[in-house]
Amino acid sequence: MTTATETLDQLAIDTIRTLSIDGVQQANSGHPGAPMGAAPMAYTLWTRFLRHAPTHPDWPDRDRFVLSAGHASMLLYSLLHLTGYDVSLDDLKSFRQWGSKTPGHPEYRLTPGVEATTGPLGQGFANAVGMAIAEARLAAEFNRDGHDIVDHWTYTLCSDGDLQEGIASEAASLAGHLGLRKLVALYDDNHVQLDGPTDMAWSEDVVARFEAYGWHATRVEDGNDIEAIAAAIEEARADDRPSLIAVRTHIGFGSPNKQDSQKAHGSPLGPDEIRLVKEAYGWDPEKTFHEPPEALERFRRAVPAGDDLVEAWQQGLRAYRDAFPELSAEFHRRVVERRLTDGWDKGLKTYAVDEEVATRNASQDAIQALAESVPELFGGAADLSESNLTDVKGGGNFEAEEAGRNLRFGVREHAMGGIGNGIAYHGGFIPYVATFLTFSDYMRGAVRLAALSGIQVIDVWTHDSVGLGEDGPTHQPVEHYAALRAIPNLWFVRPGDANETAAAWALAVERGQEDPSGPVALSLTRQKLPTLAGTAEKAREGVRRGGYVLREAAAGKDPQVILIGTGSELQLAFRAAEALEADGVAARVVSLPCWERFALQDAAYRESVLPRSVRARVAVEAGVSLGWDRWVGDEGAIVGLDHFGASAPAGTIFEKFGFTVDRIVGVARDVLAGKARGPIPTLEPGHLPAPRGNRPGGQAADHGGGAHHPSLDHGDSGVGRTPSSDPGHS
Repeated sequence: MTTATETLDQLAIDTIRTLSIDGVQQANSGHPGAPMGAAPMAYTLWTRFLRHAPTHPDWPDRDRFVLSAGHASMLLYSLLHLTGYDVSLDDLKSFRQWGSKTPGHPEYRLTPGVEATTGPLGQGFANAVGMAIAEARLAAEFNRDGHDIVDHWTYTLCSDGDLQEGIASEAASLAGHLGLRKLVALYDDNHVQLDGPTDMAWSEDVVARFEAYGWHATRVEDGNDIEAIAAAIEEARADDRPSLIAVRTHIGFGSPNKQDSQKAHGSPLGPDEIRLVKEAYGWDPEKTFHEPPEALERFRRAVPAGDDLVEAWQQGLRAYRDAFPELSAEFHRRVVERRLTDGWDKGLKTYAVDEEVATRNASQDAIQALAESVPELFGGAADLSESNLTDVKGGGNFEAEEAGRNLRFGVREHAMGGIGNGIAYHGGFIPYVATFLTFSDYMRGAVRLAALSGIQVIDVWTHDSVGLGEDGPTHQPVEHYAALRAIPNLWFVRPGDANETAAAWALAVERGQEDPSGPVALSLTRQKLPTLAGTAEKAREGVRRGGYVLREAAAGKDPQVILIGTGSELQLAFRAAEALEADGVAARVVSLPCWERFALQDAAYRESVLPRSVRARVAVEAGVSLGWDRWVGDEGAIVGLDHFGASAPAGTIFEKFGFTVDRIVGVARDVLAGKARGPIPTLEPGHLPAPRGNRPGGQAADHGGGAHHPSLDHGDSGVGRTPSSDPGHS
């Protein structure tokens, strides 16, 4: 016999389903099938287990729910609306439309209750692992006997596509190793993906795979059996490992013609099929966006229940404050206010002129100093901590048995990026992650999402040029500067010496005080660099502004030429300016470590650094020349590297490719004489593919050149970019 409760549960589940298919149909775009199949498990989680507060969406001790299968966004939006978040029925009706709170895939900050920007598959899964890590570390720092002010779970709903992506495998492996018991993944096992049945491309036993990772893993054979789903979640919560629950669902459930077919995956069902679906559910097919009052009342119980949870937590927080006032104040600063301590940067080191320090070593100094004054700094490297120099000395490791400060990601760059994002989404920490710059390619998807989401993650990327030497072109980044500078809202910083590195760390830490924030990438050398005159006094403010005049032309003289450098090549620009001035040419040196920050400065400041009257400019950077025309203008030259590197000692590589003082002096003279502009070919062609067939030798093409694209608006200090009338994501 069917009980009233069972009938209400079914009505509520079908409300999620019909709101989802109506939203997709009205938009004439979207993914209806997954919400239809996954609605029962989502309903069970949200009404029986998820501790959340719709009127307090940022309550620090809420459970986190991450929809890794972001294409099922109407499932999440329907749940947010129904349970009382600030997502209206009109918002559901404006799904995927301009200016709505309900974009095609969930976006952090845009929609109340959305915990992470998801959609690129596997990212949300890795974010959830990061959130569980953050919860465990925060609890270890602040909880005391009888005072568990940090005690929440992380749940993620993932698809077959999520679990096929390598990032999810990397993250799952690490989560199992770390024993993250307060992490539960609900796997929407519907046997269908966009191209057709999953068995076209997938035949593994997912449950067995996760068991091998060290997870508790189980199956629910009927995705409509909410009691079985609830029992599985209870079992997962009782285990001391992370848990995967594979729930056998049916994509497009209730659709007579599209259930269990890829036709229900990525396009609207159509009016005729929606009519048949609603009739199968026992609903009036003429009603759209219908919310049965009794179903809505069931969902809206989340509002007073959430308010009660928040009040109980606040009472506990008051008792905690009385018992541990200093800890309470620190918790409030980090988790509630998200504010830095006063004098947090006082320990950053200042380096003397000509002191030779690799910028990765200066970064290590900064991390040690900041670890004392910024206890929320938390991170690690992808099996490269001894090369990246990112360990907090004496901070211990984050492990299953210890919640230390150093995360050992293993060789899992993409998951590292996604986990770092998850820690940032969670709050209470400033996460940093590290690898070689060339391997930033492996984590680019996560870096892009951090920028899009406006979250603070610090990327520490060392071995940042051909200057790493003998490892050769496989490990030498050349195109990476340009590729990373192309990501909106990512601040890519390439400091030129130890003082600029300390300033770059300060910039990265300070960025979290902005709302929205964003990631900062530090591009650091393996090789030692001299500390340049002027950086001790100028770098802190200059790096904050993205660019500054490091060395002015001789007293009383206007510059005839401006030499612009970044990173390890800044010293070459500096020495070349000295040589030019010794021969009567007035030369200014501009350090431009962060293009993005410099572009954000007002026109007057940019003009003071790169005056439009000085059209003779030379940029020096051991990377591709793409983008430098923005700063040198149509009469300047670029000493870059428009080809791959080579395997040899660093000094040999720089000499062979023409990154020498004499070469830069010569290019500057040619620019002044009107004999050179645009990208300048290197002296040697660098690493080129072998000739085809058996043809011996072969003439190398001019890989150092390429078309020159003049600045769009050289008159405005060469900035040459006009913002869109509507900035979109910012």
